[in-house]
Amino acid sequence: MDHAAVANRVLAAIGKNNIAAAAHCATRLRLVVKDESKIDQTALDNDDDVKGTFKIDGQYQVIIGPGDVNKVYDHLIATTGLKEVTPDDLKAIAQEGKRPNPIMALVKLLSDIFVPLIPALVAGGLLMALNNVLTSNNLFGAKSIIEMYPGMSGIAGMINMLASAPFTFMPILIGFSATRRFGGNAYLGASIGMAMVMPQLVNGYNVAATIEAGKMTYWSIFGLHVAQAGYQGQVLPVLAVAWILANLEKWLHKKMPATLDFIFTPMIAVIVTGFLTFTIVGPFMRIVSDGLTNSLVWLYSTAGFVGTAIFGTFYSAIVVTGLHQSFPAIETQLLTNIAKTGGDFIFPIASMANAAQGAACLAVFFITNNKKQKGLASSAGLSALLGITEPAIFGVNLKLKFPFFCAMGASGIACIFIGLFKVLSSALGAAGIIGFISLPAKSYLPFFFSIMVSIVLAFASTYIYGKRVMGKTDDNLQPATDAVAINSTPATADTTENSVVDELIAAPIDGQALPLSDVADQVFSAEIMGKGAAISPSDTHVYAPADGLITVAYATKHAYGIKTDDGAEVLIHLGIDTVDLKGAHFEANVKQGDLVKKGDLLGTYDYPEIKAAGYDPTVMVVITNTLSYGAVDQLSTDTITAGENLIALTAQTKNSASAISM
Repeated sequence: MDHAAVANRVLAAIGKNNIAAAAHCATRLRLVVKDESKIDQTALDNDDDVKGTFKIDGQYQVIIGPGDVNKVYDHLIATTGLKEVTPDDLKAIAQEGKRPNPIMALVKLLSDIFVPLIPALVAGGLLMALNNVLTSNNLFGAKSIIEMYPGMSGIAGMINMLASAPFTFMPILIGFSATRRFGGNAYLGASIGMAMVMPQLVNGYNVAATIEAGKMTYWSIFGLHVAQAGYQGQVLPVLAVAWILANLEKWLHKKMPATLDFIFTPMIAVIVTGFLTFTIVGPFMRIVSDGLTNSLVWLYSTAGFVGTAIFGTFYSAIVVTGLHQSFPAIETQLLTNIAKTGGDFIFPIASMANAAQGAACLAVFFITNNKKQKGLASSAGLSALLGITEPAIFGVNLKLKFPFFCAMGASGIACIFIGLFKVLSSALGAAGIIGFISLPAKSYLPFFFSIMVSIVLAFASTYIYGKRVMGKTDDNLQPATDAVAINSTPATADTTENSVVDELIAAPIDGQALPLSDVADQVFSAEIMGKGAAISPSDTHVYAPADGLITVAYATKHAYGIKTDDGAEVLIHLGIDTVDLKGAHFEANVKQGDLVKKGDLLGTYDYPEIKAAGYDPTVMVVITNTLSYGAVDQLSTDTITAGENLIALTAQTKNSASAISM
């Protein structure tokens, strides 16, 4: 890469005098642009050395890649005469004169609390769906499976217990997650959650009926009659209690003498919060929570298919704003009160919208001859059909505009049938074509009908409009910008078309392996830098995943680049936006140019402190020369130990150099 030429091309496209400030991280230029309307987006889209662009938090980010971005940045600074600033400083500059958005702040808060709970809710929800299959009549016959085969009743009973656990004890999960998010001790939050669902309390689902029957039991405390009511099925009361607990604990830590703090702060925090929970906060927030649930049920019942059509039409637009991150909180409330609500109406609507965006994206695959666009459309379209829409929405549909709007219309029409047939989910899951497993068996047929309507209409309208208006030419259908195809650098001489050498990349750190699509950073989740894997760390030591040369080792110590002896270019990125920490909580044992062996210590990563500082500690392992391989496959999504095989690289077969592995 000619770094000076790339810097000059970027400046020509954006405008030398149109940049107010510039910084960089391990993969991208981060710019504050004075007037975004002056950017020549087409020039950046068609630049082979620019992997993609997107806008976030007032910044215009240009993705260059590890090992190159710092050199391009240096030329850009030298040419413009701008003062070098850190990414943290850049954020402050980008937000100057802007008022904080309270809605987005609330969305982020709810997302931080509920997103970590989704695996438990999905597991419980899918088990509930499996239990429905075993116990539903008229699915495989007039009788249910357990009625036809009584020997399976024990299995069904165990599955039902496992399915019910995360919903019955939801206050414990929320108490843990919310208290941690509010800055308190998560285990104290779990303790308060346990207190709210203790067996000696009247079950939360029966509180109203017990009070109406005059059978509620009370504590007599300082002359007050405090109802012994549980909080099963409640969300808002636990959130309020967790906030009180966390802030009380932090206040006590400041006021309590160090010698007494460790012993008495937890006790005082729990007893005061517990008293407030059962006397004031819990009863009041129960009324608010029940009111919210009843309002949602009323709105759904009143609006009917018109409401679902409107919601379905604009669901993808909501995803673009990020407001959909608050939906898990609402869905949790609906599912924990399923006896009253009947289920979750958001999930089937989301499934229609996601499938429509996927189908529209796949239509682009058949319209364009642009190899870069075609490769992204195929992989992103299939991903969206399965429920992961960001690559399709940001990488293809929004850029071309008409596929996005065709999909919105198709989703709205499909959601008319969702409303007419009253399709409700009984669990969370993958909101796409496989979403039926989260529904009661009776809703399978209308769900399949509705999703086929969504897919067929989105694909047909996008294809017909695209062919008629745009034409099947590369000049008319430009490649995507907000989330473009992965590293388009051609295969090097080290990786020939006929190469049959396979390579294994090990995990660099202990933890829970995750797919890149789960990462809360668009550049990594959309595989813009390349395919790979992610790890939620459980250790602080980072090791070399293969023998090779250190090509990237930043002063901020938050990322390493390694070119392995067999030719793989591996980026290890420690955390999201951790460049802002300026090296705090990191230690590096290697520098650029060092040769390492698999298992050598690269450095340490104090992820607990980084998490406490409010940063996502997820570790990304990305093969930045993905297109040099026929396939890049993640080998594990389970707990993994550093040194165990994480990624398999399969050599290209002849004539596959231009294909993007799916």
